[in-house]
Amino acid sequence: MSTVRKHEFISIDDYLSGELVAHDKHEYVAGLVYAMVGGTNVHNSIASRVLIQLGSQLKGKRCQALNSDSKIRIRQSHHTRFYYPDVSVVCRPNPQQDTFHDEPVVVVEVLSRGTRRIDEGEKREAYLSIPSLTTYILLEQDSAAAAVYRRSENGFEKQVFSGLNETIAVPEIQAQLSFAAVYEGIEFIPEPAEEP
Repeated sequence: MSTVRKHEFISIDDYLSGELVAHDKHEYVAGLVYAMVGGTNVHNSIASRVLIQLGSQLKGKRCQALNSDSKIRIRQSHHTRFYYPDVSVVCRPNPQQDTFHDEPVVVVEVLSRGTRRIDEGEKREAYLSIPSLTTYILLEQDSAAAAVYRRSENGFEKQVFSGLNETIAVPEIQAQLSFAAVYEGIEFIPEPAEEP
């Protein structure tokens, strides 16, 4: 999903209480609030299929897959952020009365031209700073492809997957993502080239 900036600085408490009554979702970065813009049908289809795959594999286990209504709080040394990833997996959830989670293990974002810069840059850096995160998955919309950032002893390492026969293993949660299932029925239409 892409974002549109609202130019007002607000506290974390005001942001969280405002989200409880807001008609639209907003992300929060160091006091600035960004209104979320809805995704395309293909974006929503891909995100839903990821959620269904992970959710069915995690049924009866301690980890749970969450949809894009679940915020992730990222506390950094100089500020706090709240993002709504397309899909996340948490194994140690926050209390039920909270409106966010602090310890995602897996975060999945579906890329589009409007979100690519933020998802591959700002959000990637923020998500990779979360101690509990093991896997950050960036899925393409216009092809069966993904970039996966996986935690290793040396930090995060990037893997690239391409083709409908690919499967992304996520051993930390004993699950996997089949591209054949994620992209089933999706008609790949390349995004138009950006104008210079």
